[in-house]
Parts: sequence; structure tokens; C-alpha cells
Amino acid sequence: MSFRMPGARRARPSLVAAGTASLALLATACGGSGTGGSSTAPEEFSYLSVTENTTVRTALTALSEGACKSANDALPLKVETVPQASLDQKLQLLAGQDALPVQFAAGNAPALTQQLAKSGKVADLEKKLKDLGVYLQLEPAAVSTIKALYGGKLAVLPYEYNIEGIFYNKKVFGDNGLKVPGTWDELVSAAAKLEAKGVQPFSASGQQGWPLTRLISGYLYRSLGPYVLQDVADGKAKLTDPDYVKAAEEIAELGKKGYFGKGVGSIDYDTAMNQFLTGKAAMFYMGSWALANISDTKQNKLGAENVGFMPFPAVAGGKGSVDQYPSNVGLGVTLGAKSFDKKTGDWVSCIAKNYGSTALKDHGSISGFKVNTEVKDANEVTTQVRDTIAASQQNVLWFEALFSTKATTVSQQNAASLVTGSMSPKQFMQTVQDALAAR
Repeated sequence: MSFRMPGARRARPSLVAAGTASLALLATACGGSGTGGSSTAPEEFSYLSVTENTTVRTALTALSEGACKSANDALPLKVETVPQASLDQKLQLLAGQDALPVQFAAGNAPALTQQLAKSGKVADLEKKLKDLGVYLQLEPAAVSTIKALYGGKLAVLPYEYNIEGIFYNKKVFGDNGLKVPGTWDELVSAAAKLEAKGVQPFSASGQQGWPLTRLISGYLYRSLGPYVLQDVADGKAKLTDPDYVKAAEEIAELGKKGYFGKGVGSIDYDTAMNQFLTGKAAMFYMGSWALANISDTKQNKLGAENVGFMPFPAVAGGKGSVDQYPSNVGLGVTLGAKSFDKKTGDWVSCIAKNYGSTALKDHGSISGFKVNTEVKDANEVTTQVRDTIAASQQNVLWFEALFSTKATTVSQQNAASLVTGSMSPKQFMQTVQDALAAR
């Protein structure tokens, strides 16, 4: 899998405006010697995660009781969670207090993790993994994706490796005589038919915002090609250019027609997932991390056999290809520099060797670690996604991947306004472009 990286991606040091106090603390933390503070032997394998992601912490807990029990006996796993929307602020505060945990979910935008790394707060994971002899336990495609996101650095561990696309209810499609849409026009037509039959076409979280902006970038990649957002990052194009605004217009039109249902702006991630898995919406744009939910019979009332996966459809006359899948490593997880000692290394070694099999076996979740124990896929859609990943030759990123932290926040906070009509497509793109220009 490949990414075009014209030189190193420009790291943007802008940080999310999460309050003067936290920004001041982070500025202080990043203004020191770059050593990340004196080393302190940790007493726990402390892990700061986000509330919305249950798979990683559940899999780590399973490892702590099984394959990694000896590492856990020496350094007990302790998990703390915060809502994803509060993660960046929490990391800024902890960094300023020189109190980052041993392991933590990286910021919502790569720029924050890069800033922490520059100040010596984040461990040099490539060196650490090579020293431990487990670097080759990472899938090359996952390493490539991480380095594309983090300026050529292995800044996070790939607890997830995902491609994105549209999950759909096969039974609803069949009952309504619908084929899998191959083009954008066919997708819109299918949505109109479903709406007319009283079936909500799409489920999406407007509260999180990114499930909506992913649709904008999907349209951009299909219409303008795989380097369309790199061109914005390089200053060769602006989000306010007509062809870019067109993408926002198309997604806004879906909202105008009611295809996301009522109250999309207040719907959180779990509710959106539940809408799809209980048959209340026919389609759900999401990453392959959703396979864990789809494989969970308690959550999935459709039955995994009734869930299909399709790529974001082609745009007529577009320069992109349907086999260029948005790719990511979920909300990456990294480790602090000052607390990475031998006991931490024992944990990381065990994770590298065992996490891939555990996550796939117990959760149907695909990671960027090698699967060292043969695991039979939980269902057909998991096999479909794994085969798609294996066959993919060129992947792309997502809407905010190359944005500053500030622009990421502005984009996601205003996405619901775009689809509910309280902000025009031009206004939305202008607002995000202004945040990019502010750096």
C-alpha cells in the first residue's frame, strides 16, 4: 500500500484552543530541554484511553490475564478513560504537569502528538521496538500509514488498522430491490428510494462530526483524485475552490433531504452505531473497526450475515478510483518517553507478539500487528474486509488527516451545521480554510 508524500508532510504546531491554562502548560512543557523530564520507574502500566473505544482496553485486559500475565504481574495494567472530545485538552494538561501515563491515546490530530514528540515527551517507538526485537511484528502497511500521518515517524502503535467504506444492510437492500451502488448518483438514488419507503438511508454521528466530514473527503478523493487534500496541505489549492466546495454541497444535500434522520447533530457515536445494527438505518459510513461491533451478537441485531461492505462510490468523470480506500490506524496509541523502562518494554514486546491474534479472535478487530496464531474470521464481512486490505495497492487519508489540531476541531464541530443547513457549504469550507491559514 502506498501514499504519496511530497517530502515530509509539513507538521503544523497549532494546538486546539482548549483553554488558556492548558495551552500555557503545554507551551511550558514543550519549551524545556527536550528530555521529557527525568526518568521515573512506573508502578503501573497506566493507559489513558477514550470512552468510545472499548476494543483496545478490553483486548489489553484479556492479555493481562493471559499471554501477558507475567508482564502484568510486574507492572499491573490500569485503564483510565476520557471522552474523545476531551482527549486533546487532557493530554495538554498532563504534558504540562509532566504527568503523561505510560501509554495513552494519541491526540485527535497528528499535530498534537508531533508536538509532544518534539518536546521529548513521546518514546521513539521505532528504536524501542527494534531494540526489543519486535519491530517486524508490525504489518508494513500499518507502518506506512503511520509514517504518512506523522511526518515519517513511527509515532503510535497500530492497535487498529482500518480501511473505511460504507457498511450496508443486505436484507433491507434486497427487500427494496436495490443493488450495491457503484456511483455517487446511484447511491443518492438508492437513498431516495429508501427514504420514500420510510427507511432512514444513513446513520451518522453529528456530535462527533468526523463521520460527516469523512463523506466530504470521500467525494473529494473520487472527484479530484488521491492527492486532493495533500494539495491543500501544500498550498496548491484551497478548500474554498469551487471543486472543493462542490463536495461539501453534495453532503449538505443529503442532510437537506433528511437522509441522516432527525437530530443528527445530537447523535453520538454509539447511538449512530446502534441505529445501524438494529436496522433503523440502511447504511453506515465507518471504518473497519466497526467489525468488532458487527461481530458482537449482543449489539448486532441484524445478524452479521446481513451486513455488507462497499467502497465509497465513484463520481462520474472523477479522477479517483473506488479501490483507493481511506486508511488509518484508528485513534493511535503511543507511549511516554520517561516511563519506558524494562517492565514497560516487556509489556510492549508481549503486545507486539500477541495483540493481533487476540483482537481478531475475541473482537473481530483488525490491527496492524501480525496475526501469529491462526484465527478463523468471525463472519463473511470480516473476511471481505481483510481480503480488501490485502488487495489494496493505494490508500488515501481522511478529511482532517493533514489539518492542524485547530482546523480539525473547527471542521468536526461545524460538520453537523453543514448537514442541518445552519451553515452553507461555502461557509463551512471557508471556516475550515481560515483555521488552516491561522495555523
